[in-house]
Amino acid sequence: MANNNGNRIVVPEAREALDRFKMEAASEVGVNLKQGYNGHLTSREAGSVGGQMVKKMIEAYENSVK
Repeated sequence: MANNNGNRIVVPEAREALDRFKMEAASEVGVNLKQGYNGHLTSREAGSVGGQMVKKMIEAYENSVK
Protein backbone atom coordinates (compact mmCIF):
# COMPACT_ATOMS: atom_id res chain seq x y z
CA MET A 1 0.00 0.00 0.00
CA ALA A 2 1.45 3.37 -0.99
CA ASN A 3 2.00 6.25 1.37
CA ASN A 4 -0.30 9.08 0.32
CA ASN A 5 1.42 12.10 1.91
CA GLY A 6 2.78 13.41 -1.42
CA ASN A 7 4.91 16.55 -1.22
CA ARG A 8 3.25 17.89 1.90
CA ILE A 9 5.52 20.18 3.92
CA VAL A 10 5.73 18.99 7.51
CA VAL A 11 6.35 22.52 8.84
CA PRO A 12 4.13 24.86 6.79
CA GLU A 13 5.97 27.92 8.11
CA ALA A 14 9.07 26.72 6.24
CA ARG A 15 7.48 27.04 2.78
CA GLU A 16 8.98 30.48 2.07
CA ALA A 17 12.48 29.35 3.06
CA LEU A 18 12.15 26.20 0.92
CA ASP A 19 11.03 28.28 -2.06
CA ARG A 20 14.05 30.60 -1.66
CA PHE A 21 16.33 27.56 -1.34
CA LYS A 22 14.86 26.04 -4.51
CA MET A 23 15.30 29.30 -6.45
CA GLU A 24 18.91 29.58 -5.25
CA ALA A 25 19.68 26.00 -6.29
CA ALA A 26 18.04 26.55 -9.70
CA SER A 27 20.12 29.68 -10.25
CA GLU A 28 23.31 27.79 -9.39
CA VAL A 29 22.65 25.13 -12.05
CA GLY A 30 21.35 27.61 -14.65
CA VAL A 31 17.67 26.64 -14.63
CA ASN A 32 15.18 29.47 -15.06
CA LEU A 33 12.45 28.95 -12.44
CA LYS A 34 9.45 31.16 -11.96
CA GLN A 35 7.21 31.43 -8.91
CA GLY A 36 4.44 28.85 -8.91
CA TYR A 37 4.04 26.03 -11.39
CA ASN A 38 7.03 25.20 -13.61
CA GLY A 39 5.53 22.62 -15.95
CA HIS A 40 7.72 23.85 -18.80
CA LEU A 41 10.84 22.30 -17.23
CA THR A 42 12.34 19.17 -18.68
CA SER A 43 12.93 16.19 -16.40
CA ARG A 44 16.64 16.86 -16.64
CA GLU A 45 16.23 20.48 -15.51
CA ALA A 46 13.93 19.57 -12.62
CA GLY A 47 16.28 16.77 -11.59
CA SER A 48 19.30 19.06 -11.63
CA VAL A 49 17.52 21.50 -9.29
CA GLY A 50 16.55 18.71 -6.90
CA GLY A 51 20.03 17.22 -7.08
CA GLN A 52 21.62 20.56 -6.29
CA MET A 53 19.30 20.98 -3.30
CA VAL A 54 20.26 17.54 -1.96
CA LYS A 55 23.95 18.24 -2.54
CA LYS A 56 23.71 21.49 -0.55
CA MET A 57 21.77 19.82 2.29
CA ILE A 58 24.39 17.07 2.54
CA GLU A 59 27.21 19.63 2.57
CA ALA A 60 25.44 21.61 5.31
CA TYR A 61 25.00 18.47 7.40
CA GLU A 62 28.61 17.39 6.92
CA ASN A 63 29.82 20.86 7.95
CA SER A 64 27.61 20.78 11.06
CA VAL A 65 29.05 17.49 12.36
CA LYS A 66 32.71 18.45 11.94
